Amino acid sequence: MPAKLPDYLSGLNPEQLEAVLHEKGNLLILAGAGSGKTRVITTKIAWLIRERGYAPESILAVTFTNKAAAEMRERACAIEASCARANLRTFHSFGAWFLRRNAAAASLDRDFTIYDDDDSTTLVRAACPEMSRPEAGKLASAIARAKDYGLAPDSQELDRRFGERDFRRRYAEYERRLRATGNVDFGDLISLPVRVLEREPAIRERTHARFRVILVDEYQDSNVAQFELLKALAGPGAYVCVVGDDDQSIYRFRGAEVKNILSFPEVFPDTGIVKLERNYRSYQSILDIASRVVEKNEGRIGKTLKATRKGGEKPVLAVLRDHDEETAYCVRVVDAHVRKGGAFSDVAVLYRTNAQSLAFERAFPAAGVPYRLVGALRFYEREEVKDALALLALASNSRDEVAFRRVANKPSRGIGEASLEAVMEIAFAEGGDLVAAAAAAKAKSAKARSGLASFAALMGRIADRLGPSDESAYDDGADGDGLPLPGAVRRGSQEKADRLSGIVEYAVKESGLLEYHRGQDEVAGTQKVSNLDELVNAASDYPATRAGLTAFLEAVELDRAMSSGEAGQDAVTLITMHNTKGLEFPVVVIAGMEQGLFPREDDADEDLEEQRRLFYVALTRAKDELHITYCRRRLFRGRIMDYEPSRFLAEVPKGMLRPFGGKLDLSAAEAAGKWRAGAPVYHDDHGSGRVVKVAPAGEAGVCVTVRFETGRTLQFFPKFTSKLEIVSD
Repeated sequence: MPAKLPDYLSGLNPEQLEAVLHEKGNLLILAGAGSGKTRVITTKIAWLIRERGYAPESILAVTFTNKAAAEMRERACAIEASCARANLRTFHSFGAWFLRRNAAAASLDRDFTIYDDDDSTTLVRAACPEMSRPEAGKLASAIARAKDYGLAPDSQELDRRFGERDFRRRYAEYERRLRATGNVDFGDLISLPVRVLEREPAIRERTHARFRVILVDEYQDSNVAQFELLKALAGPGAYVCVVGDDDQSIYRFRGAEVKNILSFPEVFPDTGIVKLERNYRSYQSILDIASRVVEKNEGRIGKTLKATRKGGEKPVLAVLRDHDEETAYCVRVVDAHVRKGGAFSDVAVLYRTNAQSLAFERAFPAAGVPYRLVGALRFYEREEVKDALALLALASNSRDEVAFRRVANKPSRGIGEASLEAVMEIAFAEGGDLVAAAAAAKAKSAKARSGLASFAALMGRIADRLGPSDESAYDDGADGDGLPLPGAVRRGSQEKADRLSGIVEYAVKESGLLEYHRGQDEVAGTQKVSNLDELVNAASDYPATRAGLTAFLEAVELDRAMSSGEAGQDAVTLITMHNTKGLEFPVVVIAGMEQGLFPREDDADEDLEEQRRLFYVALTRAKDELHITYCRRRLFRGRIMDYEPSRFLAEVPKGMLRPFGGKLDLSAAEAAGKWRAGAPVYHDDHGSGRVVKVAPAGEAGVCVTVRFETGRTLQFFPKFTSKLEIVSD
């Protein structure tokens, strides 16, 4: 180490300085949450150029978003202006840069176009004309995943990972057509450079001579193909430095592979490891909970976060009756913070699924709490919700042209624009009833006639379930058992049959919207079905009558009209846990810590470990205050369901959380932690088997479903039997 450090290194802590000054072999920087990793990597780039004499053009630094790449460039250039000449890019922009310079070797036009997901779906349909567009979208998504794994159509491993019928042939035909265009898709931006570097010695040698230093930020988010690209780029004598946090690898559903960071020291020889464990964000009381939970994971290298800030109160665990109490509790947290002089924007409410935002979107405006929704459309503006609402609006008013145009041919019933216009002409001539006009229209094609007839019949069935109009329901004297006020919450235990939720569920299912959006979820990894379930829940506040439907639609419009805060405004942030990566807030509420919601009942092994890492990410977003909520009951598809506490809560040592509300019984959560799907078991009477499902069972703890080697599948309550035990593989 030099006797006197340059001024720009003087503010680094010992571990950060060690990472910056490291230059022999390769380097893995394990950067814990809030440990200043961006400062380390940008300072290291400047140090290599200024102090060690590396040409800026010989340095390649890649990350995953344009925003992160721009920040990396700006901060490095603030120390050393010549950093502007370094190659600081996202993985995909580097791939495009490389391919344009080596287009001929990749059999591409130099001015190739990059196809997005929609373009890829169109190309799949051209290659496989027998497929519908949703089917083509699903296949395009599978092809993209195959490329993330670095698998070509002729890869031996393809059949093991992808069980779709005739996948190999269809993938090959897609690739043939894509290559014929001279263009690329996003997967090609990673896989084609690997192929060129492997097959073209001259290009490989030139590339290795060019890039003497390769740095990768957020390495825990890399996929298999990106890992292969890194290996292909790293020539003999190259210095490879990766920065990441194995405990923050939460994008497996996008192809991210945590094993990349875990195996880095084995793949790249002579690797030093520097752990950045000093946290500049949170109090120790918050970090202790995060560390004790994530240490339950087996797939990690391991580190312990240490707070540099002193003080801080214990985080709160609020045990609440239902989602109404949950939103009220969050309002209370916000009000208390604002009364102390804080800002609304200091507070964030985190949840596992987008559908959970609806309760807060409804409650916060009523309580005078401004909010902004991050990473998603407001609930009632989401495509699938607008589709379902259009169906309901048409059931309420058969003259609603906008609603009719939106859903008459969604999902496709073979009704083209000409047929829709024919319906409009009939309706305008005969009083405006679009449903009746659809039943009477004589479309040119048999498919369109059938589609219009089936749609009209569907609307008729929905109308029958609503019953006749009851004008008395709109009288000012309607009592609490009649029509609720818009947005009012019913707390009774009435059966679903007399709630509007039953009709909404029927409508989205019978119309085909449920299956249509389920297909969209499979393609894009979205949560559209969950949002439709949440719409069903919202409708349970209203009776299953025409007046109830009118009141519900009115409440929706009022909610739509409520203005929510935008970025930069003083407003509470509503955000999913996945979208909080890289963010921090003085006050954080983690909502919905129920088993089955977070984690899901079918999460096991690697999936469960990723969900635990997601909880770790959520916990470490909090700077000053942390609140965690658990609800004993929640609405699910219009019914009140009992929920046990999340198994993750049982992994927090007693005494680390400050209780609020009722007493929390964690016995079931602890049992869920012990009994997991996939665990090998032995039963005295039935022999060996494996757990296939673990479900909450109230006072009985959990119900464990086991499939035995004999072929029998049986259920057990471990709390009441000693004959069933977990064994080692």
